[in-house]
Amino acid sequence: MYLAHALTLIVVLIGVLLVLRPLLRGPTLLDRILAVNVIATKTIVLLALVGFMLVEAQARVAGDAPDYSRAGFFVDIALAYALINFIATIAVLRYLEGLARRRLDANEETAS
Repeated sequence: MYLAHALTLIVVLIGVLLVLRPLLRGPTLLDRILAVNVIATKTIVLLALVGFMLVEAQARVAGDAPDYSRAGFFVDIALAYALINFIATIAVLRYLEGLARRRLDANEETAS
């Protein structure tokens, strides 16, 4: 099971590396926001995965069966990070929507 978690960790990290290109060179600001959101989502998965890997490593050293309830701390952090990510994304998009609306209103005033 530890090998499966390690392979999953590598695949998720490769996914993060693939998203770096749109983050740095995205054609629009919305592409960059989406890339940041994808990286944050992958970070949430990584946090939970590291928690389970640490529980398994400790159990292997002790020679016991893994007690996955000890990974709850990492899962709690991952959930808090998910909420912060969601709220931050909504806040940025609302700000950009208001900015676009003000720009549209200013263009309508100058046109009339």
